[in-house]
Amino acid sequence: MTNLTVETDFFLMEFSDSKQLQMIQGFLFLLIYLVSLMGNLLIIVLVTVDQCLHTPMYFFLKNLSVLDVCLISVTVPKLILSSFSHRSTISFPGCVCQVLFVVSFVTSEISILSAMSYDRYVAICRPLHYDAIMNRAVCVQMVATSWVFGSLFGVLYSYGTFSLSFCGSRKVPQFFCDVPSLLKISCSTMHVTINISVITGAMYGFLCFVSIGFSYVYIFNTVLRMPLLQGRSKAFSTCIPHLIVITTFSVTAVTAYLKPVPDSPQLLDFLLSVFYSVLPPSMNPIIYSLRNKEIKAALWNFLWKLHHYEFYRGKQS
Repeated sequence: MTNLTVETDFFLMEFSDSKQLQMIQGFLFLLIYLVSLMGNLLIIVLVTVDQCLHTPMYFFLKNLSVLDVCLISVTVPKLILSSFSHRSTISFPGCVCQVLFVVSFVTSEISILSAMSYDRYVAICRPLHYDAIMNRAVCVQMVATSWVFGSLFGVLYSYGTFSLSFCGSRKVPQFFCDVPSLLKISCSTMHVTINISVITGAMYGFLCFVSIGFSYVYIFNTVLRMPLLQGRSKAFSTCIPHLIVITTFSVTAVTAYLKPVPDSPQLLDFLLSVFYSVLPPSMNPIIYSLRNKEIKAALWNFLWKLHHYEFYRGKQS
């Protein structure tokens, strides 16, 4: 009779057997996690409090930062805890939650990136109709739709994955629970539900990337016909960061999911997993803020108000 492992733990991949290296790994990922957390939370705060940033582009950027915080918080804290405690186990419910939330947040992030590309298309190609098309109601509907689709795919993938049997090895060849790694250790021969989920997800992702591609074809066609160099520079300054984020996210995700899962993961497999799940949430605040004058202005304005608030509160006390 098939033994379903619904009450046993899984064992996650370890970077090294050395406790010293595991401690170094723990501190390194703790630093990365804190930097990512601070960067994304800073964007969320700035876009929320600064009236100049209450535009559709920054509304989507704030939601992207929320998703980045959620995505990196699903996997990295567990990795840090495992590194410090030298225990790589994860409970069955914990594994289910990781699959559910990772798929949900990744799907929602793809949807938000698609919405951001459409926003840039309307702003550059149809500027006279921008306020009418990208009104607040439309933006809220786009974000809500992305969260709904993310939740649906999360439930679909987690149900399809954990309806399988795990009667053999429980060593997940990954530092967090993801679908390809769990399929690798499953002893079920029929994967109908998860295959349908994967095909549906691949079609959805393909449609999102096609829409992004078409948006940027029209965007670059319009930008290159602009007579003024200043207009081209401004258009490129808002589009290039978005393209960098999309490229980083899509390349790392496709590589991680299309690459065959090895029986004995090596350092390269660990690094690919890190690039897919940790790099995009960590890099997004840097990419969007590095050359963004409005974000920099909002930051200095926020620090100036904070300084004056502390100064006047000190005088009153």
